[in-house]
Amino acid sequence: MDPVERLYLDAMMEDPQVPVGSLRPQLLAGARARRRPAAPTASWAEPYAGRVAAMDALLASAADDDWSRVIVEGWTLQELVAHLTAKDGILAASVGAPVLGPPIGTVDSLERTHEVQAYERTRSPEQTRRDWRAQADALCRHLADLPPTTPATLDGLDTVVSDHILARGLETWVHADDAARTARMRLPAPIPDHIRPTADLCARLLPWTMLFSGMDGSGRTLHLTLTGDGGGEWRLPLGVQETEPGTPDARIVADVVQFCFLLGGRGDPGDFPAELDGDLGLARDVLVAAPALSGP
Repeated sequence: MDPVERLYLDAMMEDPQVPVGSLRPQLLAGARARRRPAAPTASWAEPYAGRVAAMDALLASAADDDWSRVIVEGWTLQELVAHLTAKDGILAASVGAPVLGPPIGTVDSLERTHEVQAYERTRSPEQTRRDWRAQADALCRHLADLPPTTPATLDGLDTVVSDHILARGLETWVHADDAARTARMRLPAPIPDHIRPTADLCARLLPWTMLFSGMDGSGRTLHLTLTGDGGGEWRLPLGVQETEPGTPDARIVADVVQFCFLLGGRGDPGDFPAELDGDLGLARDVLVAAPALSGP
């Protein structure tokens, strides 16, 4: 069995107390009956493929009323899954992978989301789930033959496809957690080998989140320590044009999963649990700016 799925199923069975209204029994039955691994892909895309497999297991046993439940952004579960399909499709188009669903009329993520949501509203939730999974699998298969340095564009950001697919993995992780929380369920974090590259992306994005927030970190250096499985340490120049870090001006110590979710737009930066040292104002600015690139 895929290690991500094994971790997922084991975590669902840790707590013998099943809350009233919990979907855990149906979820376990459906996940066991319909589980399947993510499509073959490049090793650097495995964090994304793992989250796709985990979310698919979550969706597999959703009942009709679960699909109409509002999850986030005012979107139902069906509309949320359509949103993921839309963004995966834009990335697919950028790298020449198959694009499923309605023809792409825009590469703006929110506008494309509206296109796909309108299309999926005419279909059953199960068709929506299958469309999303088919798009994710098509992207994974295409990435298996691409170098990680292949240029790609999504949300106006031009960078290598390996970074974009890590970002897709983070968003899938965050939205799977959104859906699980709404259903009063617990999903485990990804395996450490998948957390580490995701955390590395989040760390490398900090100069850009500061710039996007109107803060200039040029000439400043951050020492970031992320604790827990998959964490690590980074010494980061906070100017986007800088490549060599200097002596750290500020230090932040935080949990790796909570930090990834902060970059993914979850959590209050002003109340984020972290140990700060050095230039406290700079450290707080980094945390406040961290979610700047997160979207719906």
